[in-house]
Amino acid sequence: MIRRRRFMVVAGCLLIAGCGKKSKSTENGPVLRVGMELTYPPFEMQDKAGNPDGVGVKLAEALAKNLGRPLKIVPMDFSGLIPALKTANIDLIISSMTATDERRQSIDFSNPYAFTGLALLVRKESGIESINDLKRPGRVITAKATTTGETWAINNLPDAKRVVFEDQTACVLEVVQGRADAFIYDQLSIYQYAKENQQTTRGLLKPFVEESWAIGIAKGNNDLKKQVNGFLDEFRTSNGFGKLGEQYLTEEKKFLEAQGIPFILR
Repeated sequence: MIRRRRFMVVAGCLLIAGCGKKSKSTENGPVLRVGMELTYPPFEMQDKAGNPDGVGVKLAEALAKNLGRPLKIVPMDFSGLIPALKTANIDLIISSMTATDERRQSIDFSNPYAFTGLALLVRKESGIESINDLKRPGRVITAKATTTGETWAINNLPDAKRVVFEDQTACVLEVVQGRADAFIYDQLSIYQYAKENQQTTRGLLKPFVEESWAIGIAKGNNDLKKQVNGFLDEFRTSNGFGKLGEQYLTEEKKFLEAQGIPFILR
């Protein structure tokens, strides 16, 4: 589930305040704890100094400022985000998380803030041209644990051998080294991985499943959900998503639009 930056390992919990000057309400409001996995550039990552950075981080900063609350980024593995939200260890999830019906059984979601889909990374010399080619006997696919790519493979590729990792870069390596026929992940990530491994891989970027990302909210927290949705409407109207796209995804935006594929942030 897109990268010109190298992937970095999260070393521990980091604190950041909302962007811009603090207002009086920000100083007095309760801390907004936002969980995210900081290994997913350019959406959620760390900069060279080890500080949280990326589209999701800037979105969290703007949201906290809008709500008048100081921000605490809580880094963790992607698989731990929903449990942390359900046990009230965090208030929100902003981590490029797809809003699926399965996840809605455990948590609520805001309105969507990004629109993407599942795509494929395959070997350069492979004859695979579409998802249907992975339905042939003997295929090996790889996916990141607890992602929609893994879920889709379980439900739709029952005959394929599945190799699952917590780290998406390990999935890429399976394809690069020829141990897997394809890596199922989000469109922009596949674009960047194919670019980084041009000698050995290529990306099939037209999504075979469309998805949307949203902010995760604990069940029953309707007041916060209403506030988050109000913020997203204002942020979109003020071209906040357009500005984030220009800051972090200029090359990807240009490429996708040239291919006739709508840009993810809209």
